[in-house]
Order: sequence, then structure tokens, then C-alpha cells
Amino acid sequence: MNTVKHLNDSSWQPLPKKRFTFWSKRYVACMVFASLLGTYMDLFFVGKQFYRFPIRPFLEIFPINILFTLVGLPILVIIFLMSISQVNKWGRAGIILFISLLMSIFEKLAEVLGLFVHSARWEHLYTFLGYLFFLAVISFYHDWIERTNE
Repeated sequence: MNTVKHLNDSSWQPLPKKRFTFWSKRYVACMVFASLLGTYMDLFFVGKQFYRFPIRPFLEIFPINILFTLVGLPILVIIFLMSISQVNKWGRAGIILFISLLMSIFEKLAEVLGLFVHSARWEHLYTFLGYLFFLAVISFYHDWIERTNE
């Protein structure tokens, strides 16, 4: 006698398929918004000659690193949104501060690697404050979308 039951023969129901949360409309909207905001901020600062990207894709077309603003930034925003959705408001503030500090450190690394060159007028504090502002805006935008879709 065969005692092994197959799933089709059991009374258990298969688990419903879960969609990845980062493909929800609010996450995609935040990714697009972050990409646009990051692109325009980079265009502004490159246009004001605060910094430049000597190594970038489509060197002749774009003065900024379009790969970072169209691919890297949305991926980082998804990770950021998934992180802040699991903590309270103080944890959210801590994550924003930590990422802002981390981006200042990564900026220095990018300079060593030759991916980023800043002018004598540029301070790494600007990067910290810029990402602080950027992530706060993305966080508020995400909350606003969440409230309007309830």
C-alpha cells in the first residue's frame, strides 16, 4: 500500500502566488520619480560645473552617468523603500542618515576610481546633504502615494 500522498490527492491548497512588492505601482512610481529627480539634480550640478563624470556610457550624448540615474538609482531606491517600510519613524531617519553618509563615502571611492571628479568648490558635505534631501523627498513621496491609494 502506497502511503505517500501527492499534492493533488491531499486536502491542502497550494499557496497563492505572491507578487514581488517592488513591482507594486507605488514602488514603480517612486523608482521613476527618483530617476527623474536624480537625473535633473545631476544635470544641474554638472551644468554648474560642480562635478563631472569622466567615465560614463554615451559620453557624446549625456554629460551625466545615465546608467546610474536610470538603473543604479532605482535599484537603490527599492532597497531603501523596502528598508524603511520595516521600521518606525526614528528608524527611517536613521536609515536616511546612514545612506546619506554612505553615499559621501562612495563618492570618495568613485573619485579614486576615476568615475567622478569634483571642482574645488565642491564639498563632500554637499553630497551628504543632497542625499539627505533626496531620500527624504522619496520617502515623503512614497508615503503620499500610499495615503492617496488607501
